[in-house]
Amino acid sequence: MSMETETLRWFQLVADGVTVTEVSEIEGISQPAVSRALSRLELQVGTPLLRREGRVLRLTHAGSAFKQHVDTVLHHLDDGIAAVQQILDPERGTVTIAFQPSFGSWLVPDLVSSFHAEHPHVHLDLRTTADETVPDVGPRSDVDVELSTLRPPPGPEHPRWRVLAVEPLRLLVGPGHRLEGTHEVALSQVADEPFIMIKPTSLLRRQSERLCAEAHFEPNVAFVADDLPTLRGYVAAGLGVAIAPALWGGSVAAPVAGLHVLALTDPGATREVGLSWSPQRRMLPAAELFREHVLARARAGKLPRPV
Repeated sequence: MSMETETLRWFQLVADGVTVTEVSEIEGISQPAVSRALSRLELQVGTPLLRREGRVLRLTHAGSAFKQHVDTVLHHLDDGIAAVQQILDPERGTVTIAFQPSFGSWLVPDLVSSFHAEHPHVHLDLRTTADETVPDVGPRSDVDVELSTLRPPPGPEHPRWRVLAVEPLRLLVGPGHRLEGTHEVALSQVADEPFIMIKPTSLLRRQSERLCAEAHFEPNVAFVADDLPTLRGYVAAGLGVAIAPALWGGSVAAPVAGLHVLALTDPGATREVGLSWSPQRRMLPAAELFREHVLARARAGKLPRPV
């Protein structure tokens, strides 16, 4: 059975609410020609796919089922065409990048700006990670690379991961805190104080709880923040103490009045920042360019330094 790609695209348009008249105008072909092509498609499938309601066409039950597969086929076809175009010209491809929100103020701007300086026509699709405890890269994901502190387990079925930097974790305290002005502290010194914790879908939450457990106490969680700016605001308001990344090019961001950042002496008070990608998903040339740029920048020590 042979089905013309253009007919499938016309069916897709009509199924999405575009009229036959509009399709004919878009494609520069007569309306009867579009109608005849859709009728031939129904004959090939063996059942009506569209039914008329007044002046518009609606999907039949069979049409709805068929549409899902048409969308998939055309999506894969378009990906294939895009892949060929990238092979011919990787400098005009698209790279989809997922990253943890806390990297949005220091790491991502540095990598994007430096990459664009060398490859100005490559499009970067930037996406923040919703759940940091689950990798966004994978064989069925459209994400090419991910900037994350989530180190995947070893094994050919898991994403590849390379360390880019090791970021210190600090203790944040509010105005008038008894430890204000102290250079270094241990978490055990605040074991009895209320803690501000980040939301459970953040890897920082896991690390904070682990550090407290290794310091032999369970934190009294007074408030939960959705992001680092909110966490800083809660601490600056005197609502509790918190564990957060260092002032690394802004990962804790600009100074907040009343907020004090203290170094932690606890072993393991750091987080590894890495780049991951799926070995089971073929990486197109533009994505290869970005991955190599990131790894080379890390090897050369050109990533932002902690302050």
